[in-house]
This record gives sequence, C-alpha cells and structure tokens, in this order.
Amino acid sequence: MKKNSVFVVVAAVVGLLLGYLIFGSNASDEGSADGHNHSEEMASGQMWTCSMHPQIMQPEPGDCPICGMDLIPASSSDEGLAMGQIRMSNNAMALAGVETVTVGAGMTGEGSVKLSGKVAVNQEADAVQSAYFNGRIERLNINFEGEEVRRGQQLATIYSPELVAAQQELITAANLKGSQPALYAAVRNKLTFWKLSENQINEIESSGKVRENFPVYANVSGVVSEIMVEEGDYISTGSPLVKVANLNSVWAVFDAYENQLSLLKKGQSIEVRTKSYPNEAFNAKISFVDPLLNSSTRTLEVRANLDNRKGLLKPGMFVTAEIQLENDTETEALTVPESAILWTGERSVVYVKPDSEEGIFEMREVTLGNLVNGNYVVVSGLNSGEEVVAKGAFTVDAAAQLQGKKSMMNKSGGRTITGHEGHGAGMQMDMEISKEAKTAFDLLLDPYLKLKDALVASNMEQVQQFAREGMEKAKQIAAMEMDEKTKIHFSKIGNQFATIASESSLDSQRDHFVQLSENMILIGNGITGMSKKLYVQQCPMANKSKGANWLSLEEEIKNPYYGEAMLKCGSTVSVIN
Repeated sequence: MKKNSVFVVVAAVVGLLLGYLIFGSNASDEGSADGHNHSEEMASGQMWTCSMHPQIMQPEPGDCPICGMDLIPASSSDEGLAMGQIRMSNNAMALAGVETVTVGAGMTGEGSVKLSGKVAVNQEADAVQSAYFNGRIERLNINFEGEEVRRGQQLATIYSPELVAAQQELITAANLKGSQPALYAAVRNKLTFWKLSENQINEIESSGKVRENFPVYANVSGVVSEIMVEEGDYISTGSPLVKVANLNSVWAVFDAYENQLSLLKKGQSIEVRTKSYPNEAFNAKISFVDPLLNSSTRTLEVRANLDNRKGLLKPGMFVTAEIQLENDTETEALTVPESAILWTGERSVVYVKPDSEEGIFEMREVTLGNLVNGNYVVVSGLNSGEEVVAKGAFTVDAAAQLQGKKSMMNKSGGRTITGHEGHGAGMQMDMEISKEAKTAFDLLLDPYLKLKDALVASNMEQVQQFAREGMEKAKQIAAMEMDEKTKIHFSKIGNQFATIASESSLDSQRDHFVQLSENMILIGNGITGMSKKLYVQQCPMANKSKGANWLSLEEEIKNPYYGEAMLKCGSTVSVIN
C-alpha cells in the first residue's frame, strides 16, 4: 500500500511538471506573439485613437465615442522630434498636395513689380457742359450715358425769359444804332457772353423776331459719362448739364503698398495688360504718384496715361501692370514664393522642412521685404539652402494645430481644453484685433451662419442669397480703418462670399465654404470678449477626406458639407468664448 501511494504521488508531480512545461510555455509564447499583453500595453503607455477622429485618445482599445469605429493603436509621432516640430506621413503629404522648394539667393537689381488696378476716365480730358443763362430744359437731345457726341452737336433746347428780353433789347437797339451805337454794342456783347454765335445774333436782328427756345451745342467731342438734368428742370447760369469724357486717352489707376514706394517713380515704363485682350500689351509711363498715403488701406495711387484711340480700353476694366525695376546696383537677396507665406495679422510665417528625407516640419516667423516677380524678399528668418513648404502650407499648419504644436493661430503651442474633454483643443491666434475688426467680424458672422444653415438644408438658392448678403457686408468693411493684414483677411472673406454667390451647384458652394470657414475661424480666434459663444466644429471626411471646419452657435453637430446624408458626422474641436 505504501509503495502504491508513493507511485501515485510521484506520477502526479511528474504530470503537473510536464503540463507546465508543455502548456505553460506555449501559452506564454502565444501571449507574446499576438502582441496583446495588456499589462505590457499599460506599462508602455500605448494609446488608442480613431482613424476618422484623431483627437480621440484613450489608454485602452474600444469603440470611438463619436462614430463607433474600432480604435487603432496611436503612433508616437513625437518620438525624436524637437519642440515645435510635427511629423506627417508620406501618404498624408501626398493627399494634402504638399510641395517644397529650396530657398535660394537671387539678384533683385533686375526684376519687376506687379500691380493691379482699373481703367478710369482721364479727368484732364473730361469736360462738363454748363448752362450760360437761366431757363428751363424744354428738350434734351441726349438719351443715355455712353452716347457719343461730336463738337457742335445740339445737346438740349432751353427756354429763357432773360434771353427773350435780351433779344427784344437787341431789336430795339438795332433801330437806334445810328444814334446810340454804344447801347447797340453793349446789347450785342451781352448776347455774345451768353454764347450766342454772331450768325444767331445777326439772324435775330435781321428778322426782327424773338426766339423763345435756344439750342445748346457741345463744346467737345467724346462720350457722355453723366447726364445731370432732365427735361423740365429749371437751371441757372453755370448749372452742369452733361459730362463728356474724351476716351481717346484713359488712365490706368493702381494701388501700390507703402513698401513698394521706393520702387516707383514718375516717368517709369510700365506694361499694362487686361484679361479682355490677354495677348496685347499697352505700353505707358507713370504720370503720377500720389504724395499722400491712404491711411485706411495703407496704399497710394499710381497713375499712367494710356493711348486709347482704338477704343479697346473701357473705364472700370480691371488691368495689371508690370513695372521693370531700374536699380543701377544689383543686390543679392533671399527670396521665397508668395504661396509659402501664411499671414496672421502682425506675423508672417512659413513652414520649414529641416530634413529633406523625412516628413518633419517646423514653423518659422519671417520678416519680408518687397514682392518681386511673385517672390517675397526675405529680410530675416530663413537661410539660403533651407527647404520650405511652397504649396499646402495651410494643411501643414492645420496638422500642427491638431497636434497642439506652434502654428499660425497658436504662437506658443500647447493645447487648451475647452470643456469638451477629449474632443480637441482650442487654438488662440497671436493677432491683435482692433475694435473695428471685431465690429467687422460681427457684421460677417450673421450672413455666414445663415449660409452655413442653408448648406445644412442643401438649399442652393438660399446659399446664394446669404452669400450675396455677405458680399454687401464686406463692402461696408472695406471702408473701415484697420491694419493692412487684417484687412486682407476680410477682403479674402468678401471674395469667398462672392465666389459662393456665383456658384450654381451645392458641391462647388461647399468646396468654397471650406476656405471661407478657415478665414472666419482665423479672425474669430483672435477676438476677445465675443458677445456669442462659437463652436469650432470639424468633419474629417469633408474636403476630399482632408477634413474641414465650420463655425456654429450650437454644440449639436449639423454637418454643412453633407447635409442630411451625414448630418451628425463631425465633432466640436474648440470653443471661441
């Protein structure tokens, strides 16, 4: 019995040992092989995110609280990055259309400056036809503005009681000219001062009849630019009747920024072009540079005379001019493409790619000089040979914002939770917003929000209506005083409203709504003491899956990019208080 008991105990111990060696080892191997050792995950600090909503970060796997998709492991993108740097995958850069250029030094002594402006009436050749005596307009021979008139052509017929009396005086004085020649001469002179011709005076004298109505003739040839009276109007001596413009010579009027002033001077050759005649250039010389700077737009007027005897150029037509620089001494300067610059108000920033082999970017503030041939002269902030983002800079900046890094809207970097824990970060823009800019933003906010709601309802006609309302508000803002770069942002918003108003499909309207919203958010983030709380919301699938934002007064998601098709897709990423 004792021997049997010993054998049973030994067999049990051996069985347990073999079971541990076989099954325990396999279980351990399997656990390490499939990579789901939860204790190791927790120890390594592995985070889980949603592929559609990257702002979601959780310490363990599960479902996305926004869309319900399975969470995936989040990559530790900050590994090996300096403070302020961000990393983008090759796929993300390709989708965003990111292109870079190498900054190089160029010669600024030879080049050109481009200006935009309009054709205007040459005021030196502009004439106003005035009345030479009191009376009433009996007949107006000019029917519409834009009508061509020739010198000597009859413009109107006027009844004048004073002229009737003066004719009677002439007839009486003519009978007494032998005895009272001085009186006769004085009466004739009075009619001459009233611009009656010698033939007209002689006809009145010889016929002995008084004419009640007298014609008014054009003194110059040209085009009627304004009709200032109507039939039946009573006029007095010197009253303007019509304005006649001689369009054989017109002005090209441009607005130049103050930093371009040193490049412009009277007598400088320019080449003027218009979209109406893209293959034709009009050569001219600068005839006038305004000595006074417009304090509201920070621009000054530059003017050139254009020969228009062919009649190709019409007042109001948009034109561009290219001015050749004439510096005697060439200087070497660093230049960067205009498309690489992001404006924040007081700052100009670019995104630099420190290593051409890796998708790492960092924001850099730069000081700029003049715009020459589509490139800005870099005064400071960049070195020759550095690689900068030339296309897609705004997308790179958006990625920096999502990662809480330094960006054009967030100078110092870091995230600020806005009361929506886990739903994104609120970014603040380093931009001084004046009281006038805050008023301007409030003016635009109402049509913007109405337009957004119309997109939610997929109502194309209402979208056009509210876009036109935004255009009108933007015209009011153009007359306000504010700093130049803030005004540029508002100008862009006005142009985007105009573009949306001209679109006749919802898809096109929604495409342009992306940039309209970005500019509204950009300025809204710089305003303190808002009268309304605004929610910055985002749909990751809009804008061809690049993601797009919008502003809303409600926390509830109502997607303007898809309407009823995906009404609840999106999340609140920040709040503007």
